[in-house]
Amino acid sequence: MQEGRNKKSKLKDSPQENGVQTNQYNSISPPASPVAQEEPFSTYFEDKVPIPENVNQVFSFRKLWAFTGPGFLMSIAYLDPGNIESDLQSGAKAGFKLLWVLLLATIIGLLLQRLAARLGVVTGMHLAEVCNRQYPTVPRIILWLMVELAIIGSDMQEVIGCAIALNLLSVGRIPLWGGVLITITDTFVFLFLDKYGLRKLEAFFGFLITVMAISFGYEYVLVKPNQGELLKGMFVPYCADCGPVQLEQAVGIVGAVIMPHNIYLHSALVKSREVDRKNKKEVKEANKYFFIESTVALFVSFLINVFVVAVFAQAFYNKSNMEVSAECNATGSPHTDLFPLNNGTLEVDIYKGGVVLGCFFGPAALYIWAIGILAAGQSSTMTGTYSGQFVMEGFLNLRWSRFARVLLTRSIAITPTLLVAIFQDVQHLTGMNDFLNVLQSMQLPFALIPILTFTSLTSIMNDFANGLVWKISGGIVILVVCAINTYFVVVYVTSLNSVLLYILAALLSLAYLCFVGYLAWHCLIALGVSCLDFGSRMLMRRSRHTDIYLLNDMETDSVVER
Repeated sequence: MQEGRNKKSKLKDSPQENGVQTNQYNSISPPASPVAQEEPFSTYFEDKVPIPENVNQVFSFRKLWAFTGPGFLMSIAYLDPGNIESDLQSGAKAGFKLLWVLLLATIIGLLLQRLAARLGVVTGMHLAEVCNRQYPTVPRIILWLMVELAIIGSDMQEVIGCAIALNLLSVGRIPLWGGVLITITDTFVFLFLDKYGLRKLEAFFGFLITVMAISFGYEYVLVKPNQGELLKGMFVPYCADCGPVQLEQAVGIVGAVIMPHNIYLHSALVKSREVDRKNKKEVKEANKYFFIESTVALFVSFLINVFVVAVFAQAFYNKSNMEVSAECNATGSPHTDLFPLNNGTLEVDIYKGGVVLGCFFGPAALYIWAIGILAAGQSSTMTGTYSGQFVMEGFLNLRWSRFARVLLTRSIAITPTLLVAIFQDVQHLTGMNDFLNVLQSMQLPFALIPILTFTSLTSIMNDFANGLVWKISGGIVILVVCAINTYFVVVYVTSLNSVLLYILAALLSLAYLCFVGYLAWHCLIALGVSCLDFGSRMLMRRSRHTDIYLLNDMETDSVVER
C-alpha cells in the first residue's frame, strides 16, 4: 500500500515536458490485477494508424487523411435501416416540411459525437471503460444492461433491414429468416477484414457508404424533387398545416438520428490513431481533426438522408392507398395486396417503399433501392457488432479470445432477431419497428448523461474538460433530446389501449426514472452544482478515491499497486 502511495506521489510530482505536466492528458488505469500484468488487453485496433509528423501548417490534408476513418464508421449509425425508414415516412407523411428537424438533429448529433471523441482522445479510454471505473458496481451493471438493450434493438432493425433487402432482390425467394442467417454469416466474414489492416476495413465501410450515396442518389435524380420546396423545408423551421401525425414523425426523426450506442462506439474508434496523450499540442490537434472529419462524415450522411426524404416527399406525399394500388395493378406488380383498397393515406416502410418505387418508376428503381438498403443494413450491423464488443469489454472487463467475444456479442443481439424473423411476416414489421424505436429512445439518457458527466470532470479531462458554455449548452441539449424521446414513448404507450400494460409501464417508469435521476445527480455535481454534493461517492472518485491513477497508457506493463 505504501509503495502504491509513493508511486502515485511520483506521478503527481512528475516534471514538465513540452510545457505540460507529463502525467496529464493520460488514461485512467485499469484496476490492478495479475491478468492485466501478464497479458496486455487487446481489441480490434491492435495496430494504430500513425500520424504524419513535422507538418507545421495550421491545417494539413495529410493529417486530416490520417485521422479520417472513425467519423465515417460512426456516421453509419445515421444511415441504418431505422433511419432510412424514418426518412421515407417523414417524406410520405409531411413532405419536405420536416427537413429542418433532420438538419437540427444531425447538428445535435455532431455536438454529442464531439464529446465522445474528446473523451477517447484525452483519456485513451472509451466511454464504457470510464463508466466501469467511475460508477459503483450495481449502477454499472444496470447501465451495461440498458446499453445492451439499445444495441439489441438497433441490431434487430439493421439485420432485418438486410433480410428485407435480400427478399426484394430475390423477388421473395429468400424468406426473412433466410436473409437473417445470410446477414449473420457475412457479418462474421466482413468483421475479420481488419486482419488485413485497419485502413482496409475503413475503406470497405467507405465503399458501403458510397453504394448508399449512389443508390439513393439515383432515386433522387429519377424522381426530380422540387428544389425550392426542399430548401424551404430545410431552412425554414416551420410546419404548416401539421397535426399529431407530423409531430410524432418529427419526434421519431430525433430518436432515429441520435442513437445511444453510437456515443460508446465513437469514443472507442478514435483510439485507433497514434496520439501522444502526454503532449497537449498533439491531443488538441487530434481533437481538431477528429471534429473536422466527423463534420464531413455527418454532412455526407445528412445528404443521403435528404435524398430519401425528398424522393418520398415528391412522389408519395398525400398519395392514397387506392392510387398506389391502381398504379401497381397497371404495372403488373405482384405486390398489389400490400395496399388496402381505400382512400387512406399511404403508409410505407422500407419494404413497401421499395415496392411503390418499383410500381411508379420501374423495376430498376426497386432493385437499386434494395441495394442501398442492403449496404445500409450490412454496414450498420457491422458497426453495431463493434459497439457491442466495446460496451461488453468496457463494462465487464472481458479478457476472452477475440472470436469468443465476437461470438458472444453477436449471439446476444441475433437470437431475438432470428426469432422475430421466423414468426413475423416481411409485410407486417411496422409494429415491431415502432417498439424498437421506443426501446432505443428510452436508452438515450444512459449514453448522453455519462458522456456529459465525464467530459466535464477536470480529474478525467484536465485542461480539455468542458467549459461553462459547453456545460450549459450540453445540459440543455441533452434535456431537450430526452424530453422529446420521453414524449415519443408516452405517445406509444398510450396507443396500446391496455390497462394491464399501463400498470406495467407505470411500474417500469418509476424504476427507470429513479435510475435516470441517479445519473443526473452525478452529472449535475460534475457540472458544478455543488449544493447537491453531500458526501457523494462521485466526489470521492473525483478528488480523493485511491482507486484512480493517471498513467502514461492504459496498456502499460507497470500497474500501480492498490
